[in-house]
Amino acid sequence: MADSAHRTRPARRPVASSAPPAPAGTDGPLAVVAGLFTLAQLLLVHPSMGLGWDETVYVSQVSAHAPASYFSAPRARGVSLLVAPVASWSSSTSLLRGYLAVLAGSALYLALRAWRGLFPVRVLATAASLFGGLWVTLFYAPQAMPNYWVAVGALACAGCFLRGWRNPADRWALGGVAAAAALMALMRPTDAVWATAPLLVLGVTRRRWRPLLALVAGLAAGAAQWVIEAYADYGGLLRRLADGSRLQGGLGLHLAVDDQLRSLDGRTLCRPCDVPAPHPAVTLWWCALPLLAAAGLAVAVRAGRTLPTLLPLACAVTAAVPYLFLIAYAAPRFLLPAYALLSLPVADALLSLLTGPRGRPRPLLTVAAVLALAGHLAVQYAVLGHTVRRTTAQHRAWARTAAELHRLGVHPPCLVTGHEALPIAYYAGCASAATSGPNANATAAGITRTAHHVPTAHLTPPGGAPADYARTWRPYRLSTLRIYLAPTDTPR
Repeated sequence: MADSAHRTRPARRPVASSAPPAPAGTDGPLAVVAGLFTLAQLLLVHPSMGLGWDETVYVSQVSAHAPASYFSAPRARGVSLLVAPVASWSSSTSLLRGYLAVLAGSALYLALRAWRGLFPVRVLATAASLFGGLWVTLFYAPQAMPNYWVAVGALACAGCFLRGWRNPADRWALGGVAAAAALMALMRPTDAVWATAPLLVLGVTRRRWRPLLALVAGLAAGAAQWVIEAYADYGGLLRRLADGSRLQGGLGLHLAVDDQLRSLDGRTLCRPCDVPAPHPAVTLWWCALPLLAAAGLAVAVRAGRTLPTLLPLACAVTAAVPYLFLIAYAAPRFLLPAYALLSLPVADALLSLLTGPRGRPRPLLTVAAVLALAGHLAVQYAVLGHTVRRTTAQHRAWARTAAELHRLGVHPPCLVTGHEALPIAYYAGCASAATSGPNANATAAGITRTAHHVPTAHLTPPGGAPADYARTWRPYRLSTLRIYLAPTDTPR
């Protein structure tokens, strides 16, 4: 009798998704949007823009163009590994930008594809359009910077975690969790922990061990090098975390919401953020974002997919917390992970507003939405164009200073110190040194000794006084700064 009962008991099946799985061949709209995103990067963010300050630090770690710049405590090696396939053998910024743009478009496609079956494909394609259409996304995706990669990693990790939650036997989902978590931790270990905190809590409280173990394993694998380096070069893990906090002005309770709002007009760094607020047209989308996200949650509750919407919302909140409430300055790129995670519920809310109860379109609302979206994109691209022009001008000024240093006989091996020394040194192919500030890596005596053997230049802004060790060096005036050249025993 017991054997009979056992034979007739239905087989246990994995818990089904609340949304039907997407049929094969429905990735077309998402692939098109990802392709357009790649194309937009190449067209709107000039590949010849030059490298920014932080980019020169990451690229110099693997480039033969210049010595490795000082690597401060908060940084991680993920970006350097990402650019190594190109930067290790070529100094072409255009080639590097093209490579990163293609990678960024592919990563956006894969990150949102992880949500197939959890959201309709039209929602995924709309989410890709919303996130990829932001000026801050287009500007930073092709740059050698970590924030975009944390964003797509967080998006993919949350989607794969949910798939592994619903079907613990799904090895692809579990592998995706581990890979996405490792990507985030390679780029910025602390950001990875903030972005995955809700996943960790959910896995522990609901005892879903397989996705939880995949998540923890991925985070540990990605952060391993950063932790080992902390003990090898920074005095230990706690010391590295403390130094990172100090270099960011001291982590604590700081209300930076207003600073983030003020930075939306294209300021890549707002520190201190004592600037006027942008035009309301620039900030309207940002103010509407939490309202649309809440509407997306309401739509999800009615559609029976509460968890797939609530979880990315929770991850977006935790990812944004340190940059809205714990640091005293702002940069728009800091919130890229939150924007990526919010794109799904926002897209769901917008598409639901445009259709009736039976899926019939609402013509008036559709027309209004198209006009609003056109206006939004016009504002985003206006800000992007202004930001690209200003950034390109700054990078070209660094290149001109590097060319002037070469004209004055400062050729590799060489050393540059002082005002904006770190990026200018990279452009000139020189090492850089500082005796104070976040990139302090030398002493005045050490710089003086080096100056006897290699060409050394000290830079000051207009009206600025040189450092004590450079007061007797020969001055040369440029339009934007002053160069002091050290006497050297080595002929130039």
